[in-house]
Amino acid sequence: MKKIAIYGKGGIGKSTTCSNISAAMSESGLKICQIGCDPKNDSTRLLLGRICNKTVLDVVREQEEIAAEDIVHFGYNNIKCVEAGGPEPGVGCAGRGIIVALEKLKSLEVIGDEDVILYDVLGDVVCGGFAVPIREGYASDIYIVSSGELMSLYAANNIAKGVKRFALRGGVRLGGIIGNSRNTPNEEKLLEEFAKRLNTQLVAFIPRNIIVNKAENNRQTVLQYAPQDPQAEVYRNLAKRMLSNEEMSIPTPMTFEELEELVAKYGN
Repeated sequence: MKKIAIYGKGGIGKSTTCSNISAAMSESGLKICQIGCDPKNDSTRLLLGRICNKTVLDVVREQEEIAAEDIVHFGYNNIKCVEAGGPEPGVGCAGRGIIVALEKLKSLEVIGDEDVILYDVLGDVVCGGFAVPIREGYASDIYIVSSGELMSLYAANNIAKGVKRFALRGGVRLGGIIGNSRNTPNEEKLLEEFAKRLNTQLVAFIPRNIIVNKAENNRQTVLQYAPQDPQAEVYRNLAKRMLSNEEMSIPTPMTFEELEELVAKYGN
């Protein structure tokens, strides 16, 4: 079983990327499970064709007895979909919610004969709850989605710091940076250099394409909405690379000053 966690700044397109990767991997007959670790519970929307209306924390709050079928949903190409959920807005800690949700999934043995588990994890690892997939060994291969924008790179660099901390204690490793284009100046070159500085690789550069927005508006992945579009092939190639990737590393995060200099070098 391959266990992958995908991190990235909020709004960077992480869940869209993760869902298209899941869809691409499922095309080859692999059994896939995607687990959304975000209180917005929208990670699996494109796979289910709707917002998940029963998150793990919803069920924990509402029911005393819980079965696996209460929290597991099946989406496109029979992909198993789970949403951790979170507390009511303005109440409680979202990171703590992820801890409770993943512990419940483990106790119910929700994850069984899948070939690949993908954890879609919110933004940063400042909160310990969001580091659980790394810290507790749920995932071993970590990927970070980033654009060439400074704040996206800043979040990616912070995530790399968390990966480094836990990599030194166990088997978790950074598999690479997934570039999700925002059409900033020299973006691909900047991301390549950023990845190199982090002691990793740019595993894919996903071009900005209106077909992604059209697919999202129809609550579908690109692979379902426009399977012949070149953008679908970008996701297929990324999925293949992640499945075969053996270039895993312990990252070497940058200082903020170094990061600013790097962005200035390519952005001006």
